[in-house]
Amino acid sequence: MFDHLVESNNLELEMEDHGLILPEDMDFIKAMIEGLKDRKPVQWPYNGRPKEKSFLYEIVANKSNGIDVDKFDYFARDCYHLGMKNNFDHLRFIQFARVIKVEKDGLNHICSRDKEVANLYDMFYTRNCLHRRACQHRVNTIIQYMIAEAFLEADGHIKIKGSRGKEFTLSTAIDDMEAYTKLTDHVFEQILELDEAKLAEAKKILKRIISRDHYRFLGETKPRQVPTRVCINERKRRWKEELAAAVPEGGDGGVTLTAEDFVVLVATFDYGMKDKDPINNVYFYNKINPDIAFNITRDQVSKLLPACFSEQLIRVYSKKTDDQSVEAARNHLVKWCEDKGLPNPQYGEIAAP
Repeated sequence: MFDHLVESNNLELEMEDHGLILPEDMDFIKAMIEGLKDRKPVQWPYNGRPKEKSFLYEIVANKSNGIDVDKFDYFARDCYHLGMKNNFDHLRFIQFARVIKVEKDGLNHICSRDKEVANLYDMFYTRNCLHRRACQHRVNTIIQYMIAEAFLEADGHIKIKGSRGKEFTLSTAIDDMEAYTKLTDHVFEQILELDEAKLAEAKKILKRIISRDHYRFLGETKPRQVPTRVCINERKRRWKEELAAAVPEGGDGGVTLTAEDFVVLVATFDYGMKDKDPINNVYFYNKINPDIAFNITRDQVSKLLPACFSEQLIRVYSKKTDDQSVEAARNHLVKWCEDKGLPNPQYGEIAAP
């Protein structure tokens, strides 16, 4: 996408006029966006900057521990718009940031003052809170699901012109940057405006989003084991079938429910590095020896830190939104949790009595 942006706007000469050296600086910019993937490269893999500048690859997308300006930006913005207190002071972090060569891998890393370790835990906790309250809020995730569902229904019926006049669908536009950059919010409106019978189902779903008639949240529970990404789709398909078959005592009130009436989503909450403690990958220095980098173990910080750093929630929704169907579907969910030995489902923010 960056290559397309530069090429389509004829920015090469403009960049050279401002002192950039091409193509080295182009490679450097893209590598900064991608981040340093291998923390211990045997041979330095980048052309944009020499090995001595390895710390630069931790600024935009820090793959080592997740402390980067991308987070500083969306923490400040999202907390402001959500009316949340941002507990992390990125300016303080920058003030104490120091580049030190780490003996373990021979690379220069951005290190923080040892007394800032508790503030960094606050930063990752803020990330977790933002995901719970906004990014992966149960209403947000079902609306994302419905939009994706509508786009899948419309795929093949919406044509997008790309480079050299070639046409692409919604799902294939990613193979052509000229077409991909046209996938804006306008696609949503385009589906609603086009008068084609083939788009009827997609329109129906999008209209439900607009009228806030989205699929009804039934409850959420925690899996006994965290499913891997490889098997998650198969698990969700099987769970829907089990939900439909889990008829509670006394029946389901005359409502017929099938697997297709349920939507099962899995939300993952962590500190940015799956089940790992990101602070284990942060290097610190102290006031006495400011040029020596070291790690800080959790038992040196506090006994009040999280016991684990990742959890998942199984969220179940009903496509049928009338009260009778929702009540029946919720009873199916309760029975399913009992059969699977899962915790009783929670409805909203507080567990049901």
